[in-house]
Amino acid sequence: ISGYSLVIQARDSGTPPLSSSVTVNVDISDVNDNSPVFTPANYTAVIQENKPVGTSILQLVVTDKDSFHNGPPFTFTILTGNEEEEFTLDPHGVLRSAVIFKHMVSTEYVLCVQAKDSGKPQQVSHTYVQVRVIEESIHKPTAIPLEIFIVTMEDDFPGGVIGKIHATDQDVYDVLTYTLKSEQKSLFKVNSHDGKIIALGGLDNGKYVLNVSVSDGRFQVPIDVVVHVEQLLQEMLQNTVTVRFENVSPEDFVGLHMHGFRRTLRNAVLSQKQDSLHIISIQPVAGSSQLDMLFAVQMHSGGFYKPAYLIQKLTNARRHLENVIRISAILEKNCSGLDCQEQHCEQSLSIDSHSLMTYSTARISFVCPRFYRNVRCMC
Repeated sequence: ISGYSLVIQARDSGTPPLSSSVTVNVDISDVNDNSPVFTPANYTAVIQENKPVGTSILQLVVTDKDSFHNGPPFTFTILTGNEEEEFTLDPHGVLRSAVIFKHMVSTEYVLCVQAKDSGKPQQVSHTYVQVRVIEESIHKPTAIPLEIFIVTMEDDFPGGVIGKIHATDQDVYDVLTYTLKSEQKSLFKVNSHDGKIIALGGLDNGKYVLNVSVSDGRFQVPIDVVVHVEQLLQEMLQNTVTVRFENVSPEDFVGLHMHGFRRTLRNAVLSQKQDSLHIISIQPVAGSSQLDMLFAVQMHSGGFYKPAYLIQKLTNARRHLENVIRISAILEKNCSGLDCQEQHCEQSLSIDSHSLMTYSTARISFVCPRFYRNVRCMC
């Protein structure tokens, strides 16, 4: 308990008795009676041979139950095990290499490390750090090529995470880092630690090939990352058709079915080879295991096919489409629950281009805006 607040009353012996009250605050000052605590109590770490001087080996974690002025900052010291000065320990508790280690020279070091707090008198604690020197990498990293599709409204892309590179390495202790060529950093970024790809705002329509590489510190491997950006036209939203799938997640649809279904769908609804199929968005149906996919078809002349025409085409080809994935319904209007006939139902579709949904797998990622469907009776 760091303090008490007391109300004290004094009352005299007169008739009638008179009294007065005062508040007394009592602060309990901290005494430095707790030693720093290492978490965990002892450490084990590895470093590969031939790593450059200054390589980070380990981050020490220390806490103290005393108040802030009796706790950090902590002073770290290597007491034993560093007689040849192979290691350094910075004020933040990061253990680094001070030499280039060789597996043939020594395979293990045991250090005794002390942490001292800032109180008076100071309290100290100790931990032991076992550092093993292992052979350098012998296997190159392997990475899966990634293709990313981004759908956005005209000149209204807010940016965000659009996918993740999946890379592995057979060397158990290798730490992989990801880099992007500097000339592309005005449009994209890659998280160096986990391989997440971030697109900055304002991407133009078109195809981007990213020069990304993954390194284990010895080997560097290029990764094929292709980004396709498609900007929607407002006219598309007035001519969309919804295909509703049964029992499929967005990630499974993107990773397993999207390419095949797109190809089958093109064969079913395109009247001419020059026509263009646009998948506008995919979105789970709230409270169910169903998935909605919005699409529109643009004619070679520039206009769009009407939904009724596309639905007729889809209905005729439904059996072929279901060879790829099970379809629950083909919707132009969604008037269920409204007390009006289909022809008296008016539907409007709105796109929230600032609320992007990213469905990502190891090989393919699909980024699209969230959509809202509003229906009302015209009668």
